[in-house]
Amino acid sequence: MYPYGTSSSQMVLRGVDLLLECIASGVPAPDIMWYKKGGELPVGKTKLENFNKALRISNVSEEDSGEYFCLASNKMGSIRHTISVRVKAAPYWLDEPENLILAPGEDGRLVCRANGNPKPSIQWLVNGEPIEGEPGRDWDSFCKI
Repeated sequence: MYPYGTSSSQMVLRGVDLLLECIASGVPAPDIMWYKKGGELPVGKTKLENFNKALRISNVSEEDSGEYFCLASNKMGSIRHTISVRVKAAPYWLDEPENLILAPGEDGRLVCRANGNPKPSIQWLVNGEPIEGEPGRDWDSFCKI
């Protein structure tokens, strides 16, 4: 069976297509089935190719991380290979800060939420200088001005 051994791992970036392969030989030729440990294959994003020897997952997201395995079997027996998939992501906006126009003395709120893997840190600056937060206040996602 290819890949060799009982397990392997792949790292993929968020938003790209992931191709997992499982090539087995035997007489009679084995059938190949794909599974995701602890759940279903991603709905609407998966496509079996090359007589089920390849599993393509399109537009990968963090939820697609996990252990996938292929099971090759014929009437003589079966063999399994597990592929551990990790999805990494550059920082991306969940809520992007928007320009704010305030009158003198008026309060405002800037919201900034980002995600990624590893999780990005958020820092607020005014004219290039870091804002010193109040103790106990969550400055990761908003800034009150």
